[in-house]
Amino acid sequence: MSKKIAFFVISALLFSLIASANPPTSATFKVTKGTNIAHWLSQSKKRGNLRARFFTEADVVKIKSMGFDHIRLPIDEEQMWDEQSHKNETAFSLLKNAINWCKKHNLKVIVDLHILRSHHFNAKEKPLWTDEKEQLKFFALWKDLSNILKGFSNELVAYELMNEAVADDPEQWNNLLNKAFAEIRKLEPHRTIVIGSNMWQSVETFIDLKVPENDPNIILSFHYYKPFLFSHYKTNWTELKNYTGPVNYPGIIVKRKKLKKMNAEARNIGYKWAGKKFDINFFEKSMQAPIKKAKELNLELYCGEFGIYHTAPKKDRLRWYKDIVAVFKKNSIGYANWNYKSNSFGLINDDGSENEKLIDIIAEFN
Repeated sequence: MSKKIAFFVISALLFSLIASANPPTSATFKVTKGTNIAHWLSQSKKRGNLRARFFTEADVVKIKSMGFDHIRLPIDEEQMWDEQSHKNETAFSLLKNAINWCKKHNLKVIVDLHILRSHHFNAKEKPLWTDEKEQLKFFALWKDLSNILKGFSNELVAYELMNEAVADDPEQWNNLLNKAFAEIRKLEPHRTIVIGSNMWQSVETFIDLKVPENDPNIILSFHYYKPFLFSHYKTNWTELKNYTGPVNYPGIIVKRKKLKKMNAEARNIGYKWAGKKFDINFFEKSMQAPIKKAKELNLELYCGEFGIYHTAPKKDRLRWYKDIVAVFKKNSIGYANWNYKSNSFGLINDDGSENEKLIDIIAEFN
């Protein structure tokens, strides 16, 4: 073998070794607009055929036809695993079916671990923050999910560590998310991981969020339901069920003079909001903390939930959606509305009818 040939052979071998030691990262997981598949594998008592029929391949086709590029898919521990952490094979089969349907129809999927037995965002007691066994269990659930889902490409599926962490101390969430992140990285070095801030993924707490360093495969996420009096108007699971007064958007949400004729309880709720102004400028200003952090870290920014309950005045409700989507678009923020199918927030009502004007706004048809 000549010296010249030997040189090229050795060079090729060295290049091969370097390439195998440093495999190329997968294509970036990027999403622009999508919808949440709520009340299926999360926050639902549906089981058996009722659960199987709630979300099917036909829904994936419909979502794609609406112009969306992804779904956010919430899953709950109690649906996917029993109390001994044994997998529910039926639930996991539904999960994998949904991802395969999305692959077939060119939709991306964010798998969101929504509610843990040790942590519900509205619960008074959350053992996740104080019990090491529960924290180790949380890591184990993600290892389990990774082992099941790692066969799907990084381009198709992303993981959201946990929905709406609510810790008394932001460092509790920072510590937990960084440990969980490290555990997933041992198994999947390049999977995109979605990370939100403490206290219901609110924009105000982004300043406290400690993002794992030097990792480009992260999407920062926040949720947006401002103003709450409007977004959750007369919801029966909040104190607003006792508010009997009006709401308005855009502008002053409720005027003080409107409160005088209300009963004491409704009036006390209304006074918290009286005279406050909300409009498109308020939205953009309030989102500056996550926008700034995403720019500083050169990471994608995503609003994983936003919406208005159906009891708010329809004309005002649609204007809110139009304004919020405009802010997302202006600031290159990907988003998924809450949610796809329900009479309360949905694009599709329980009877299958479509909220066409809402779909047009969120899918940016107008």
